[in-house]
Amino acid sequence: MKKVMAIVLIVFVQNLHAQKSESKEFEYSNRISLVAGLIQPLVLKGGNLELTYFSKRMSYDYSHGFSLDMAGGTMVGDAKIQNLAYHLPFSTGFGIGYRFTSFFDVRIEPKIHSFQVYYDGVEQNKSNLIQHYFTYTLGVGAYYRYMPFRKSSTWLQGITTSTSVRWWPNIGSSLSNNEFTYHNKFTQKNETLAVSNIGFAGSPIIFNVSVGYCFGKSKN
Repeated sequence: MKKVMAIVLIVFVQNLHAQKSESKEFEYSNRISLVAGLIQPLVLKGGNLELTYFSKRMSYDYSHGFSLDMAGGTMVGDAKIQNLAYHLPFSTGFGIGYRFTSFFDVRIEPKIHSFQVYYDGVEQNKSNLIQHYFTYTLGVGAYYRYMPFRKSSTWLQGITTSTSVRWWPNIGSSLSNNEFTYHNKFTQKNETLAVSNIGFAGSPIIFNVSVGYCFGKSKN
């Protein structure tokens, strides 16, 4: 799986760079966008910032999520049965993408995610920590930007939203066999738990809407 994804990434980047010099310039090229995610504070009680540079036909981003909490209704499967909660100090990484239009691009995205496992409802400190591990993902994301005031001649022109759908499957973790065993104080049994995916309902799928600003004045 890792080798296949690596080959796909290399071919993807080489092909896009080959096309770059032959492609026309889209709107909002050679500009930087800074956006903040809405799902993270509303659902996960944390935050996410994404800084993206758009060239003529490419996009390059760095995204950093922080202080994310999964508990109660956001837990599923064995983790929910075992009355567990996750705290993610960070979920971070970068992306390299291809712009199909001025406002739509698709990116290859390697990421790293830090998971701290606790019982649901307990104070999240070192003495209550059950397990701490990292997962590594390599996936793809599709992004669509909407700039409601893009025809304005004022500073309002740069206001932007970014809607994204991402597929981030795990390609590895810091745990042996991608799982751990511990004694659960609620079930009073030794339980085995596999590492979690980063997306909704324990899946690799993530949906988000972000708002922010695209800096610089459009030439178009």
